[in-house]
Amino acid sequence: MSDVQRDKAFWDMADSFIQQANAHLDKEKPSRVSASALFAAARFNAFVIAAAAESKAQLIAEKEAAIAYFLNQYESMLRENLDEHMARYDQANN
Repeated sequence: MSDVQRDKAFWDMADSFIQQANAHLDKEKPSRVSASALFAAARFNAFVIAAAAESKAQLIAEKEAAIAYFLNQYESMLRENLDEHMARYDQANN
């Protein structure tokens, strides 16, 4: 993650979001919780992008670059986390 520092506060926030998602697993399927979390992240990131723009023209001009940035970040994070799961797969499933 190029411009996001992974410090204790970062990990604490991430853990709190994961705990909230896990709490929904009592009533919802994991795929539905995942879809909802992904939608929430997209909605919040759209807000962050729009709030950072000084004008609608700037928002329009920077829209595709912002989308590319977030897609790249998500892919990187997903790959990193899947790699972690693959590294521990045999231990967790024995």
